[in-house]
Amino acid sequence: MLPAARVLKKVWILTAGRCLTAPQLSKLHSIPLRSFSLHMIMEQQASPYHSGMAEKRALEEEEDGTLAGSKRVKLERENGGSTAEEGSMEVKEEEEEEEDEEDSDSESFADMMKHGLTEMDVGILKYVSTHEGFSGILKERYSDFVVHEISKQGSVVHLDDLTVPMDAEDAPIDVSQVLTEEQKQDLEELQQFKNKESSVSIKVIEDTKEKRTLLHQAVKSLFPGLETKTEERDGGKYIVAYHAAGKRALAEVSAAPAPRKHSWPKNRGSFCHCVLYKENKDTMEAINLLSKFLRVKPNIFSYMGTKDKRAITVQQIAVLKISAQRLAHLNKCLMNFRLGNFSYQKHPLKLGELQGNQFTVVIRNISGTDEQIHKALTSLRDVGFINYYGMQRFGTTAVPTYEVGRAILQNNWKEVMDLILKPRPGAEKGYLVRCREEWANSQDPEAALKKLPVKRCVEGQLLRGLAKYGKNNIVTAFSTIPRNNRLMYIHSYQSYVWNNMVSRRIEEFGLKAVEGDLVLHGATAVPISASEANQYSIHEIVMPLPGFDVMYPTHKVGAAYREMLQVDGLDIDNMKHKIRDYSLSGAYRKVLIRPKDVHWEVIAYDDPKIPLVQTDVEKLEGKPPPTFSNDGKFRALRMDFSLPPSTYATMAIREVLKMDTSIKKQTQLNTIWLR
Repeated sequence: MLPAARVLKKVWILTAGRCLTAPQLSKLHSIPLRSFSLHMIMEQQASPYHSGMAEKRALEEEEDGTLAGSKRVKLERENGGSTAEEGSMEVKEEEEEEEDEEDSDSESFADMMKHGLTEMDVGILKYVSTHEGFSGILKERYSDFVVHEISKQGSVVHLDDLTVPMDAEDAPIDVSQVLTEEQKQDLEELQQFKNKESSVSIKVIEDTKEKRTLLHQAVKSLFPGLETKTEERDGGKYIVAYHAAGKRALAEVSAAPAPRKHSWPKNRGSFCHCVLYKENKDTMEAINLLSKFLRVKPNIFSYMGTKDKRAITVQQIAVLKISAQRLAHLNKCLMNFRLGNFSYQKHPLKLGELQGNQFTVVIRNISGTDEQIHKALTSLRDVGFINYYGMQRFGTTAVPTYEVGRAILQNNWKEVMDLILKPRPGAEKGYLVRCREEWANSQDPEAALKKLPVKRCVEGQLLRGLAKYGKNNIVTAFSTIPRNNRLMYIHSYQSYVWNNMVSRRIEEFGLKAVEGDLVLHGATAVPISASEANQYSIHEIVMPLPGFDVMYPTHKVGAAYREMLQVDGLDIDNMKHKIRDYSLSGAYRKVLIRPKDVHWEVIAYDDPKIPLVQTDVEKLEGKPPPTFSNDGKFRALRMDFSLPPSTYATMAIREVLKMDTSIKKQTQLNTIWLR
C-alpha cells in the first residue's frame, strides 16, 4: 500500500489536499469500477486558513502549486457564496517550502482518512430524484470547473476587454518607452529580489519636473512593488527605486525627503472596478497576491463573493485609488491571472450583491447511459436538489468544525481550546502534528508555537493568544483569531443542525408542503395552515438556522429542533451568548434549490489531458474552442447551470451522480486501486 506522503503531489482526488500524481490519475480512465465514481476534489475545511497564462493548460495539473495542507475557511464557497465571513478571511498561510515527510509517514491515506466525516455524520441523507446514479470524475483538471459570477444587474461576468481607460491624469505617453532596456533589466531584477543591490538609481537627463514625474510613473507602473523618490547627488538629480518594505533600501534612501503621494483626480471615481480571471487560486489568495505586488493592504480590495480555488473563475473586484494602468501591468508579471474590463466608479463592491454564479462543470469518464444522464439532468432542471450545506462546511479531520462551534455556544472554553489544539488522527501537515504533540505533552503555548513554521494558521493564532494572555484567559486568547474565522465555527454548528433537520423534514413529509411548514412573506417567516398547504410547493418552504430571532416549524420537526439542541446542552429559547459576537440571530434557508439555465451534453474525447472547456482568456487570444469526435475512447458530461449565492454546486452534482461526496467515503472507494 502506498504511504500517504507518496499520494500527495499535484492532482487532488477528494483527499484534503492529498492527491494522486497525474500518471496515476490517468489510469483511472481505464478502470470501469463504480468505486471510482466521483473523485470529488474538495477544498479543505478542517480549520480556517490553518502564477501564468504562459503555462500550457494541457500541463496545468502537473504544474499547479502546492495544495496540500493549505487549510482555509470556505463558507458556502463552492459557488462563490457571499456571506460576510467568507469574503473577509485574511488568515493565510505564507508560502513556505514544504518539509519532506515521506520517511516519517508510513500510514496509508485511506487509513488516515477513516477518521474523517461522511455525509451521514453531518445530516446529508436524502435525494429528491429516483434515477439510478452513475460514476464520473469531477475536477480531474481544475479547468473542468469554470465559474462566472452573475452581477447584481443579472449579467454573467466575462473577461473580454484588456484595454485601459485613459484620462487627462494618466501618463501622456507610453511609459514603457521612458526607460532604457538596461534600466528595465535592473529594475526587474530589483523587483524580483535578484539584484544584490537594495536600490536602483536612474540619473535624470535634461532635468525637468515633468521628466521626473514621468520616470516615477514608469517605474511604479511597470514594476509594481517598487517605490521611488528623488535624490540630489553631485549636482544632479536621480530617481531612486527601492522595495517599499526593503530593509537596507529604506535606510539607504532615508536621507532624502519622503516620496510625495500621487494625488487622485477629483473627477475620477475612487474605485477602479475590473474583472479578475484566475486559475487554481481562491479569492483571498488572489487578493493577497495582488496586494503584495502592488504594495498595498488587502483591505483596499472589495468583491461580491469568494470563489473556488481548484477552478477557473471570473469575478468582479474593485480597488480603492489604484489606477487601471497599474492593475493592467500586473498582467505582465503574474501567472494564472488576468485583469481587464476596467472602469472607474464611485463605490466599492459589497459582499452578497451578486445574484449568483454560472457553472460549467465537466465530469469525465462517465459510466451512465444516455437515458440515465437524461433522467438525472432533467430532474435537476425540473425538481432541483436539497439545499444542504456541503462537506466543505464541516472540516476534514477527526475534529469537525461544528464541534468547536457547539463548545463555544456552550461557553465551554477549555473544550474549545482542546478541540482546536489537541492531536487528532487523520491527514495533516507534519508541523501541525508536531505542534499538537508538543501541546499535549507540555501545555506550553510558546513551546508549541516553536513547532509551527507558519504562525498565521488558526492554531498559531490561538497559541500566540495563550502565550500573551495565559491559559486562564482562553476567551481573550481565542479573540486573537480574526472574527470571521471564529464565527465560522458557530455557523458550522448552525449548518449541522439545519442539515439534520431538513433530512428529518423530508423523511417525515416528503416533497410537498404541509401544515406547519414555514414560508417567507418578505423577510418574515410564517407557518402555513392545512388549508393553505396546497397553495405552496416544496420550493417555497424554508427551514431556520437556529437562533434567537427565528421561528420554527409548528409540526413535529419544530420539536425535533428543540430536542437536538437540548441534547447538545443548549436552550433553543435562549440563543443569546454572554459574548455578543457569538449570539445567534438565526436565518432562513430554502429546502430545495432549482438551478437555472440547465444545459448538458455528452462529449467523446481521446486525450485525458486536454481541456474540454474554452476559457475567456483563450477567446481573447483567438484560440479555437476544443473539438470533439463521436468515437472518442472516453465520455464526459458537460453541465451548465446557474445557482443563487450561498448554494453548494457539489450538492447539485451529488444529486446527479447519487454519490457520497465526503473525503472519507471517496478515499475508501478510490484507494482500492492503490493497493
